[in-house]
Amino acid sequence: MNSNTQQQCDVLVVGSGAAGLSLALRIANKAKVIVLSKSLSREGATFYAQGGIAAVFDESDTIESHVDDTLIAGAGLCEKDKVQFIAENARECVQWLIDGGVPFDQEETDEESDEPRYHLTREGGHSHRRILHAADATGMAMQTSLQENVLNHPNITVLERHNAVDLITEDKIKEGGNAKKIVGAYIWNRDSEHVETVAAKFVVLATGGASKVYQYTSNPDVSSGDGIAMAWRAGCRVANLEFNQFHPTCLYHPEARNFLLTEALRGEGAYLRRPDGTRFMPDFDEREELAPRDIVARAIDFEMKRLGADCMYLDITHKSPEFIMKHFPTIYMRLQDLGLDMTKEQIPIVPAAHYTCGGVMVNTKGETDVERLYAIGEVSYTGLHGANRMASNSLLECVVYAWAAAKSIMQEIDAADMPGELPNWDESQVCNSDEEVVLQHNWHELRLFMWDYMGIVRTDKRLERALRRIQLLQQEVHDYYSNFRVSNNLLELRNLLQVAELMVKSAMERKESRGLHYTLDYPDTLPEAKPTILEP
Repeated sequence: MNSNTQQQCDVLVVGSGAAGLSLALRIANKAKVIVLSKSLSREGATFYAQGGIAAVFDESDTIESHVDDTLIAGAGLCEKDKVQFIAENARECVQWLIDGGVPFDQEETDEESDEPRYHLTREGGHSHRRILHAADATGMAMQTSLQENVLNHPNITVLERHNAVDLITEDKIKEGGNAKKIVGAYIWNRDSEHVETVAAKFVVLATGGASKVYQYTSNPDVSSGDGIAMAWRAGCRVANLEFNQFHPTCLYHPEARNFLLTEALRGEGAYLRRPDGTRFMPDFDEREELAPRDIVARAIDFEMKRLGADCMYLDITHKSPEFIMKHFPTIYMRLQDLGLDMTKEQIPIVPAAHYTCGGVMVNTKGETDVERLYAIGEVSYTGLHGANRMASNSLLECVVYAWAAAKSIMQEIDAADMPGELPNWDESQVCNSDEEVVLQHNWHELRLFMWDYMGIVRTDKRLERALRRIQLLQQEVHDYYSNFRVSNNLLELRNLLQVAELMVKSAMERKESRGLHYTLDYPDTLPEAKPTILEP
């Protein structure tokens, strides 16, 4: 049976996190917008972000200081003009969130003032307190506020449980059409289990990262690299995919395998300890617990391997119970549910894949190499993060690039033509699978060897092994994709294998250790920092 359901919109936004929803809201007064969400619209990385969003709100802080801190954390690989662009527009974009109802924590003050004073916390790599937050659930507060505004807007349609399958280029709808111009996308309706089409003047990828490629991750299940894979197949360049940030402190507990323990805990004085209770970060870096994430994650990994320990520990018991419960209520309650009292006990932790620093290459408008296609948020490579993302710059990048891309789309939307009829998805040669177990097996195999071979510490031999296995699995999945109807697992595994290949090839090209890319074969850092760029 061939699919024949076609929808139309001015702008198709693939992804329903901070980046996608911010852009949708900024353009909806002038455009008809469809937002795709693979699962429930809240179920993305934004919702689970704890720490906060970085912006200069304190009088003693400066944009120059924010830029300098970001450049240092990025290990020489950030693009300074892009960092400057984001830092300069940070306050205005965060104020837009505030005006939209995001309830960032405010200081308690006796003075009467029309201007609220926001409580600013500090995280690793920052030289000042510049992190606005909503207790320890900033992402939840942002996501909830943005979602409420989106659902109340008549020009925005949110399609939950819809996966983007692939982008459609103009050459598919007319002879002599431009193969580097997007006219829409194929989307899989998980409820009807059929592939449909959406014709759009512009498509915006806001699909998040690809940390689900690893066995241990702090990310939700939807973080399967879909946007990076689709953009690559459509002809976009990608950059710096060897830089996968491992959050140092993910809870080590059988009932909560992806529960993150925010860096703000260390910002407020928590210590990292060995199983015997001794601190170890002073042995690795003078900044101790507030060193950048790559250094902290490697230190934890080193100590676990050296001692043969299953985990290390995070300890904030020297702070008062009142302080802990006020600043970290979400974490406190979650740990209580699991039988841990963080006011009295150390918290068992391990590193986990957390953030994809590279992605689809874009300019300061969020435009990719392919006409009418934008990429914003974690899916993109803007030049902000370099070889290591500084804490709380990610939500900031989402809202600044949503603003920049929205401005660019608004300037072009009136002159852009609506594409004509798109070709239907052909399901006539495929059947339903009775071998879903194949996908499950391949899925587990990929995540395990990526953790072992493309993890916190790498070697040439490990990377070669990973690439060989990826290519074998890609052949299996290609055969499967050709013969069976699509499913959620099939779509995600196909995309993860594509992104895993790009990650490993990027890592093989970097003959040095820098930031998040640490290889035993090339432990030194080269004098000149260059991004790794792959072309389709």
